[in-house]
Amino acid sequence: MISAQRSNFRLAFALAGWLVLCFSAASLGAFFMPGEWYARLKKPSWNPPGWIFGPVWSSLYTMMAVAAWLVWKRGGFAAQRRPLRLFLVQLALNGAWSPLFFGLHRPGVAFAEILLLWLSIVTTLTAFRPVSRVAAWLLAPYLAWVTFAAVLNFMLYRLNP
Repeated sequence: MISAQRSNFRLAFALAGWLVLCFSAASLGAFFMPGEWYARLKKPSWNPPGWIFGPVWSSLYTMMAVAAWLVWKRGGFAAQRRPLRLFLVQLALNGAWSPLFFGLHRPGVAFAEILLLWLSIVTTLTAFRPVSRVAAWLLAPYLAWVTFAAVLNFMLYRLNP
């Protein structure tokens, strides 16, 4: 009984850790808000309204954390070193985009970076799939959103030379 309680506590603590890690990457965006520079950019007609980004990214970071946790549950870092390292790489790339785009006002550089992010998500999803199909599927909406964001980033770059 006590062993099962410890195991449940360990699993819950690990999930909380993955959530904190993912939302820490998200918190970088708070330091680099869109602001006036972004408001002045020419945008395509299909640019989403600003209010949509918070709920979408909150959902995506939650799914990312659960995906990493599901992979971690299959033996921890010792057994899942490669997929979890790939996850951490994509998370770092995710965190780097806002400072490049909103902080430095460099949509061209941010576009190159988001392409690397897209590739790293595909690589992570592919590495997660043999470990946990559910984890791989949890990354699919993230990949779809980053695909959309990459196209939008490219359009913003083209419309604002």
